[in-house]
Amino acid sequence: MIVAAIVLVIALRVDERHNSLPAGASAQPSPVSLIPQINPVAVDAPLPTTAGITAGLAEALSNPGLGDLSGEVSDAITGQTLWSQTPNQQMVPASTIKILTASAALLALPHDQRITTTVVAGTGGQVILVGAGDPTLSVQPEGEETFFTDAPRIAALADQIKRAGIDVTSVAVDTSAFNGPTMATSWDPVEIAAGNITPIEALIADSGRVEPLEIDSPRTATPALAAGSALAAALGVDSPVTSGTVPAGGAVVASVTSAPLVTRLGDMMRASDNVLAETVSIEIAKAIGGRPTLAGGIDAVRKVLSDNGFNMNGTAFEDVSGLSEGNGVSAGLLDKVLVAGAGTAQPKLRPILDMLPVAGATGTLAERFVLENSDGAGWIRAKTGTLTVASALAGVVQTREGRVLSFALMSNGTGPTEARPALDEVAVALRECGCR
Repeated sequence: MIVAAIVLVIALRVDERHNSLPAGASAQPSPVSLIPQINPVAVDAPLPTTAGITAGLAEALSNPGLGDLSGEVSDAITGQTLWSQTPNQQMVPASTIKILTASAALLALPHDQRITTTVVAGTGGQVILVGAGDPTLSVQPEGEETFFTDAPRIAALADQIKRAGIDVTSVAVDTSAFNGPTMATSWDPVEIAAGNITPIEALIADSGRVEPLEIDSPRTATPALAAGSALAAALGVDSPVTSGTVPAGGAVVASVTSAPLVTRLGDMMRASDNVLAETVSIEIAKAIGGRPTLAGGIDAVRKVLSDNGFNMNGTAFEDVSGLSEGNGVSAGLLDKVLVAGAGTAQPKLRPILDMLPVAGATGTLAERFVLENSDGAGWIRAKTGTLTVASALAGVVQTREGRVLSFALMSNGTGPTEARPALDEVAVALRECGCR
């Protein structure tokens, strides 16, 4: 079992060099040092019963804000289902579908896989920025913060080109690594300006964000050209950026490499980045011989999960990021994937638990479980999902008696203002439950 509770051990000491105080002065507190330790969860922690879970959840489940609820709770060690409600019903998963996307990537790809973005010399002083499907590439200057962890930078490409002594006259972009439509038919183009998506091209910087560090920034409608323009600006080139292809025999003059797959997936899950989810699915498709398209990414995620024993019958995918209201996934499927990662059934899925946002602390859960639901802060790790018609929460929780449970809760039919706090209450009830 890899889930662990973190305990901070506080060690006190007296500074013997200053053992005398002026008359009447209060003694100063000793300096404090923190020694982080990891205490593994006990495998023999008490297992809740099905009757106990049902009773423990009864009050939280009576909240009308849950609307049409489907859910499943399982023991992470044994995989035993402890509670369920219509677990095989296909629900709109919103961004909890990213659990499936990340899991397929972990099963199909080397966990240390990286993506290399290159610049190739063209003719007449032109350089061609070649996209390879890495939207973590950043326009941020060297030394400044980036949205994604250990992101490669366009500035580094520009420095390499300058060191190569090339007198650059123009910049072109090559997006031929991806094919097909750049937007799913179910995506409304207004979602670009709303900050939820950018056209999925092989060359994207900062996931298409106009403001590179802002999670809700509007996205660009022309991500490849925007990335090319950033390179041109870094090189001091004023001519317009165009689309092009690498000439036969063109020499690579600069390259930068992404963070490892597990790092990129962690960013995707915690920030719930739709663009990164879609490009990762195409990365999977290319690895297994599929089409480098949005549709090919969907096929690849479904195939990998099915090939690894997960029942995909009845599921509906219009994307792999959760932006589409046409997606249909069951709580039972999400829960079983989480159980496989938490237990021993699928060792390659173990990193998925570390990628889940922590209640009251990180990612999309940073501002949840901090007030009336504060009892769940730090003890619940879960992927969120929010659309106008759907809210979902799926992850793991450690009960007060130390047992780790997986859960998937999906609410359709009520708005996020009602559904999200109601889902949080169910998760907190699991945390507070000995349920025996």
